Amino acid sequence: MGKTPEEEHPVKAFGWAARDASGVLSPFKFSRRENEEYDVTLKVLYCGICHTDLHFLKDEWGMSIYPLVPGHEIVGIVTKVGSKVQKVKVGEKAGVGCLIGSCHSCDDCANDREIYCTKQILTFSTTYYDGTTNYGGYSDIMVCNEHFVIRFPDNLPLDAGAPLLCAGITVYSPLKYFGLDKPGMHVGVVGLGGLGHMAVKFAKAFGVKVTVISTSPSKEKEAIEHLGADSFLVSRDVDQMEVTLFL
Repeated sequence: MGKTPEEEHPVKAFGWAARDASGVLSPFKFSRRENEEYDVTLKVLYCGICHTDLHFLKDEWGMSIYPLVPGHEIVGIVTKVGSKVQKVKVGEKAGVGCLIGSCHSCDDCANDREIYCTKQILTFSTTYYDGTTNYGGYSDIMVCNEHFVIRFPDNLPLDAGAPLLCAGITVYSPLKYFGLDKPGMHVGVVGLGGLGHMAVKFAKAFGVKVTVISTSPSKEKEAIEHLGADSFLVSRDVDQMEVTLFL
């Protein structure tokens, strides 16, 4: 019989886990590996809730490994670093996103595109290099190779900054990659949900003109007054959409 999650590694940890596809979370005792020479240990203070967490909790993608501790928008304070870690120091703010491992040798890894690596290792519900199961950020501590750790600036609040590690980068990356970050450009943001509102904020910070396109007229005030969008279109309104197409 194999070791229990609490016995696999030397560092005791506590989190919240689902035991089956009901998705119900309950207290869970497990263990983390000892901090190695390139590892960073965090005291987890906040962890965002992404819809991907919900998909995994209920095994809606058919790849969940139970017990399952979700959470991949992880932020906290560095409590320990390995002897060869250079990115962060003890006491600094840091975070971990959706990846904790990759092959480090393919073209994608060589060009900072580990998210496309065919051997990527997700933060939870996957198997690590040593054959043990990974557990996410709904826990008290996190241990991660420094390559996948992000250092937070002191003036960025951890609670507000946590969603940047998934929702934030999901919209920031394409805006930068496709050159949609130049002042004077005009960008349309479809939907004003968890991703959309961040897309608006990033685009406005770049000096881009932003039009929000939504099925919900009730979101116009939020888009214009709170997020700074320049205009708002209701996609269900045929007249609005037709006029816009011919401008």
